[in-house]
Amino acid sequence: MKTVRRLLYGEVLGAVLLVLLGFLALFAFFDLIDELRALGRPSLLRPDHRYGWSEALLFVALTLPARLYELMPFAVLIGTVYALARLAQGSEFTILRISGLGPWRALRLVLGLGALFALLTFVVGDYVAPTATRQAQLLKAEYRGALSIGHTGAWLRERDTQTLTAVNVRAVEPDGSLRGVRLFEFSADGRIRATVQAARGDIDARAGLWRLHEVQRLDVGDAERLLPQHLPHWDWPTTLTLDMLHVALLKPERMRTLELWQYVRHLQANDQAAQRYEIEFWRKLFYPLSCIVMVTLALPFAYLHLRERGMSAYVFVGILIGVSFVLLNAIFGHIGLLQGWMPWVAAAAPSALYWAASLAAFAWRVLRR
Repeated sequence: MKTVRRLLYGEVLGAVLLVLLGFLALFAFFDLIDELRALGRPSLLRPDHRYGWSEALLFVALTLPARLYELMPFAVLIGTVYALARLAQGSEFTILRISGLGPWRALRLVLGLGALFALLTFVVGDYVAPTATRQAQLLKAEYRGALSIGHTGAWLRERDTQTLTAVNVRAVEPDGSLRGVRLFEFSADGRIRATVQAARGDIDARAGLWRLHEVQRLDVGDAERLLPQHLPHWDWPTTLTLDMLHVALLKPERMRTLELWQYVRHLQANDQAAQRYEIEFWRKLFYPLSCIVMVTLALPFAYLHLRERGMSAYVFVGILIGVSFVLLNAIFGHIGLLQGWMPWVAAAAPSALYWAASLAAFAWRVLRR
């Protein structure tokens, strides 16, 4: 059994690695072409330094872990289909079947291999890709400007027992400082109490406050009369950290699972819409498991009679299945958000559908025929 496992795993791992390298090289080439327009741009932190080839290559390299995470199930399907079809074409898989490799034992072998791919996908998506993506954004911000979301920046809320504060940060500078901070304080009955505008700000996580500079504060008194105050500095106690701001500025699919969970809890505690982030949280949990679905889908290809037809046609079918899974995974997220589905249903539906299809194909092709 160890010899069979070594043969099967070696063939599949080699094929998946080859597919991954091919797709990563292709996406890296396109990303590098896109970075050519930024060559020669001066650094905002070091005016004597310009964006060159070394920075462009570093930025592209930092985006590769995210690409790897996105491509992993697709590459697992194509690589496994190719490896199993090649074994079937050379009659090697037939010899393994005659030697005692039954359908259920073959299924257990590929499920173990899928579990290894799922673990690798989770590690890359939860630890490597978010860190690399954040470093890539900071590198880009050094030459292209501060991190921001459109023209309005990031919006957050902070609630305590007496007040609710809506927070708007226009942008986060590469050094972690804030630019264009606005605070809107509301009382428990929903009446606005004060507004604060600051040109700049810094986050002191240890002290649990934001140090704002060039502040203009407008208090609403009992007589609904605005009382403007101009302050050089002002400290705002808050539990909001720089990590939360980075989470708000990053795409949800680029966050860590724990960060997504904490951010969802923060949004729910402050009565904000959190369904988009809940869907992404469940998708982060289910997405690595799609590698198990992909290897199960590929198993029936080992039982085909490839001497009658060319292997390229079956590999092309595997590519179409992988593309359809990627599209369906994206579509279900948007449909679930629009229709108000439970987040775990919207995230798990594509994998569940393809898992059922893979087991049906296995039962029809392997067990019945």
